[in-house]
Amino acid sequence: MENIYLILVVVLFVLAISDLVVGVSNDAVNFLNSAIGAKAAPFKIIMAVAALGVFIGATFSGGMMEIARKSMFNPEHFYFQEIMIIFLAVMITDVVLLDLFNTFGMPTSTTVSIVFELLGAAVGVAIIKVMNDPSVSMSQYINSAKALAIISGILISVVVSFTTGAIVQYITRAVFSFRYQKRIKYLGALWGGIAITAITYFILVKGAKGASFMTPEAQSWINSNSNLIIVYSLLGWTVLLQIFHWLFKLNILKLTVLVGTFALAMAFAGNDLVNFIGVPLAGFDAYKAYMATPGATPANFLMGSLANPVKTETYILLIAGLVMVITLWTSKKAHRVVKTSVDLSRQGEGDERFGSSFFARSLVRGSIALSNSVSSVIPAPIKNYLSKQFEMPDEPVSKKADAPAFDMLRASVNLVVASILIASATSLKLPLSTTYVTFMVAMGTSLSDRAWGRDSAVYRITGVLSVIGGWFFTAFSAFTIALLVALAISFGGFWAIGALLALAIFLLVRTHLFAKKSDSQTKASELEIEETEGELASDRILEQCKGSVADVLQQVSGLYLKTLISFESEDRKQLKEATKEVEALNQHTKKMKTNIYRTVRKLQEESIDSGLYYVQVLDYLRETAHCLNYVTKPCWEHLDNNHKIFSDEQFYDINNLQVKVKGILQKSVNIIEGDNYDQLPKLLEEQAKILEHLRLLRKTQLKRIKKEKSGTRISMLYLGILHETQNMMLHLVNLLKAQRDFATLIKE
Repeated sequence: MENIYLILVVVLFVLAISDLVVGVSNDAVNFLNSAIGAKAAPFKIIMAVAALGVFIGATFSGGMMEIARKSMFNPEHFYFQEIMIIFLAVMITDVVLLDLFNTFGMPTSTTVSIVFELLGAAVGVAIIKVMNDPSVSMSQYINSAKALAIISGILISVVVSFTTGAIVQYITRAVFSFRYQKRIKYLGALWGGIAITAITYFILVKGAKGASFMTPEAQSWINSNSNLIIVYSLLGWTVLLQIFHWLFKLNILKLTVLVGTFALAMAFAGNDLVNFIGVPLAGFDAYKAYMATPGATPANFLMGSLANPVKTETYILLIAGLVMVITLWTSKKAHRVVKTSVDLSRQGEGDERFGSSFFARSLVRGSIALSNSVSSVIPAPIKNYLSKQFEMPDEPVSKKADAPAFDMLRASVNLVVASILIASATSLKLPLSTTYVTFMVAMGTSLSDRAWGRDSAVYRITGVLSVIGGWFFTAFSAFTIALLVALAISFGGFWAIGALLALAIFLLVRTHLFAKKSDSQTKASELEIEETEGELASDRILEQCKGSVADVLQQVSGLYLKTLISFESEDRKQLKEATKEVEALNQHTKKMKTNIYRTVRKLQEESIDSGLYYVQVLDYLRETAHCLNYVTKPCWEHLDNNHKIFSDEQFYDINNLQVKVKGILQKSVNIIEGDNYDQLPKLLEEQAKILEHLRLLRKTQLKRIKKEKSGTRISMLYLGILHETQNMMLHLVNLLKAQRDFATLIKE
């Protein structure tokens, strides 16, 4: 029996490694988004700084490990067997749930996950105990007061983080403005000194209490001399930064951002490491206590020992830190989660990932009305001063393709405010959600910086609400799944454990394959005009445009054939796949059209006339691809509803049409790639023949309807395909003419 539980402890640690991987992939956004968003340094340097912070910060989390042992339940009322069930349920649920969020690029809270999983699993086991002994109430097993305090603290942190970030950013921007380069020369050292002093205080003075390597004497000295540390740190950093700025032209904001990244990575590791290894370590301690008690059995040995204080060995924390560092460097899912946060706080315009919602629209309208009301009572001189401070520079900060999403002043505020809040909570042993704090601080600073303009506010707010909605889903699903898993293990025993582990592995592999496929599709369908530093010449845009247009037309041809062939063979799988591919193609042609503004801004002055034709090319390309949507989707819905397909006669006509459409699309691609526009008149003749052929097919179908040889649904689908094919041919010719005019004007 002891060997079985030893195996379960090993399983817990294996799950802990998996949890570290998926957890860091999600939480990397907490300390990477500001430095990456502001382009404070090359990506590898940012990652190196963050990795060092994570590795060192892991040793500061020793004091947090008790959270996993006695935060949500009273261990002295649970037997060893029941404790192991709780811990297994928590780890299985956590690994699967976090990986699911990573796959879809949604930042969620590992703290909320572990808290609600512990609560759900403990409630599941407690339900069985109450059923077996109705005289005992649920409150004896569940630490409801502590659970409520932790949950309330997490929810309050959302409001506090957003408000604090907004206020600090507003004050900072009012002092420095967006044209901060001049003021930073004489105020930068003071700002950097305050920022780094704040980070030093909360990491060293507050965070040192939980450091596994810190001796009691050292902790006592730091606590008793905290005021001196603040004073000397402020003076020392301010003077040092000013000297380095004078002598070496040190970029103070860049240094502040990198130091903040390091500090936030430390705070993350110190606060969140318990979420990944706290439960396995508690399970290991429970096993050691059980083995050290002669005559104990899993079903009668109470786990009161888990309520005692514990000090985690430094080497265990360092190993966990090493796993986190490796994950940080290698995880593609971490980059996907970071992108979501950076996009929502981006200062400039661009493709919005989220759509609009009724609540977001109502909130924006209410905010505009409130802003107008407040503005009417502010004295004119103050209003004018603030307006000037928040004016964007006349020239873009950078014309690079990888231009910063926001400036380093806002990035430094993000990092300083978030690291202070997180380190403070860590020192009080509160499992504050680092994701909630860093995300809401970033959203608060975005609001104060007026990044949510009239053209983007509804989309950004919808995105924020979607992320927050995901947080509530995290809490609900973590509690529910952990409870069900605990019940399954309680009733199914070791067979249930094996089945659940197999299911977890299957889900992890499936989400990994899904993410890999999604990445490859995104990369393959990147049809945007490549942006480079400086202005773009028309001939360069022409070359890039030719490749993109030809690529889209090739896909249109292939998907048109795939749709009709799959429909004829009643291949639902292929037709559904074609529907998704058409939707992806439409999204990317829409993105190309959305990026017109950014590309035209980079055109050389003498190229503006050619830019008009470039706009037309993308308009017609978008419409050509869009026609496919009204061919593929109706075919899929028709087949999915098991309606009758075309007759042999109708399929014969459609197959002849396919050949003609494929031929004209391929000739169009050849004309574009070879700049052979003298062939355009012949192609126009071929288009006219296809249009006439479509007219005859439509006339033939009307005769079938007249003779009642074709039903209503099949006739509507058939005529719809003919109509959209006709539209495709019309847009195709307009596309070729616009492309010809574009090329001709450039060559003149």
